[in-house]
Amino acid sequence: QCSEDEAFKLKRFMREGDRARDHLIKANTRLVVSIAKKYMGQGVPFSDLIQEGNLGLMKAVEKFDYRRGYKFSTYATWWIRQAITRALADQGRTIRVPVHMSDRIRKLHQISRQLEQVWGRKPTPEELAEHMDLEPAKVRWMLRVSRHPVSLERPVGEEEDSELGNFIEDEDAPTPPDAAYHRLLQEKLEDVLSTLTPREARILRLRFGLQNGRSYTLEEVGKKFGLTRERIRQIEGQALRKLRHPRRSRQLRDYLS
Repeated sequence: QCSEDEAFKLKRFMREGDRARDHLIKANTRLVVSIAKKYMGQGVPFSDLIQEGNLGLMKAVEKFDYRRGYKFSTYATWWIRQAITRALADQGRTIRVPVHMSDRIRKLHQISRQLEQVWGRKPTPEELAEHMDLEPAKVRWMLRVSRHPVSLERPVGEEEDSELGNFIEDEDAPTPPDAAYHRLLQEKLEDVLSTLTPREARILRLRFGLQNGRSYTLEEVGKKFGLTRERIRQIEGQALRKLRHPRRSRQLRDYLS
């Protein structure tokens, strides 16, 4: 049992902690609004996006550990986005698609737009599969789902005790709180890679395992591009020199120690 004096101090610390928590939430409400604006027009009212974002912000305040060395706003951004995208996945579609698959479909369309700008035409599913290191059949399925969503919660099996979504591997499933930092680093890397040519960016993704976790050899990458291993080495070196430019490398300093 604690003494009366110790109990008083404990209550005071708890009150101070609550005040600090409330201050942190109020100080970052603009961050919630700015992130929520990016998801407007996707089937969920803006006020609901704000509400979901605030729930994510509160979760970030609860989980944040200043000893990890990254900024609170950086950490909170991941939680706010996760809360909002989950709300969109749950409410914004008449048929629900799991969040990890929605993220992958969004990335697929992003790469498709980038290639269309470079090539002046829409890429084929096979070309998209090559750039994402996926099977063409899976890319065609993702394109079909994005146009005509199917229920991944539909019961399957004779006893209907499983759902279709259970059989889709969640390769990107985060494990908070470390995943928040890792996810933001991935996004920042993608931002930096987008400043390179599509070929340079893809070569770096393949060489450093940034697409599916597997690092490809110079020879393997060369076969994908129809180039010699020496030419791939030259392009890789050229791309890395670009990334060392202060304007690009500065973007990663908050994430790398």
